[in-house]
Amino acid sequence: MRRTVAALAGGFLSCALMAAPVVAPVVPSVAAPAVDSGAELVRVLISLLGVVALIFFVGWLSRRAQVRVRPGGRKIRVIETMPVGIKEKIMLLEVGGTQLLVGASPTGGLRTLHVLATPVQDDAAPAATAPAIRGFRDVLNQWKRP
Repeated sequence: MRRTVAALAGGFLSCALMAAPVVAPVVPSVAAPAVDSGAELVRVLISLLGVVALIFFVGWLSRRAQVRVRPGGRKIRVIETMPVGIKEKIMLLEVGGTQLLVGASPTGGLRTLHVLATPVQDDAAPAATAPAIRGFRDVLNQWKRP
C-alpha cells in the first residue's frame, strides 16, 4: 500500500513538474518590497507543526484501522515454545482441548510430532526460586539512586 501511494505521488509530481511551463525571469523595474522575516518564520513554524501533526494523525489512523482480535475468541493457543536449534523450535499447542507437540523449521514447515493423550497442566504460578528478570527501567533506576 505504501509503495503504491509513493509510486503514484512520485508519478504525479514528475508529471506536474514536466507540465509546468518554463517562463523567462522577469526583471522588475520596481524594487521588491522588503520581506518580513518574523512573519516568514511564523509561517514556516506553523507549516512544520502542521506536517508533524499530520504524521501523528496518520499513525493514529493506521493503528485504528488494523483488525483487532480479542484474546477470548481464539481457538488455538500456544502453551509453550522451546528453541531446539538456531531456527528450529518445538511448540506445545492446544486446539479444542487436545494438545499437540509440533516441530517448526524454516525448511520443513510445521510437523505434528505427537498428540498428547493426557494434557499437560499449565503452571499457575512461576517458580519462586527463579530470579526475576529485571527490565531496563529497573536497572536505570538503580543507577539513579544516590
